[in-house]
Amino acid sequence: MDIDARGPRFGAAVTAAVLAVVLVTGSVWLLAWQTLAFLLGAAGGVSRSPYGLLFRGAVRPRLGPPTEYEAPEPPRFAQAVGLLFAGLGLVGYALGLGWPGVAATGAALAAAFLNAAFGYCLGCELYLLVRRVTVRAE
Repeated sequence: MDIDARGPRFGAAVTAAVLAVVLVTGSVWLLAWQTLAFLLGAAGGVSRSPYGLLFRGAVRPRLGPPTEYEAPEPPRFAQAVGLLFAGLGLVGYALGLGWPGVAATGAALAAAFLNAAFGYCLGCELYLLVRRVTVRAE
């Protein structure tokens, strides 16, 4: 079943804000929260992530009906990619290695910002590329 395309974009905006605060403060705990949010989004889909639940419960009722839907698989894959980068950032920060933590968190922030500001989901595009390559290989 397709999902409201505004939900993942809202989640990306919240994610970008959280990751920006992580970069400014170096907060391991806040990055751990974001890593958990990515984990829940990758495991259950974006509609079951904390930001997806917030969108569905507090934001979507205040908006008109959706005019655009999208398949849930690409955003879910994007959450897994975000999980990878946030996890790497978390390890970097937790071990006191500043630059790997900043680099991985910055990469996740850049991807979230692109989605939030321009509707361009890097993880979704990567999903489509992987699908094309694996279908050709079969």
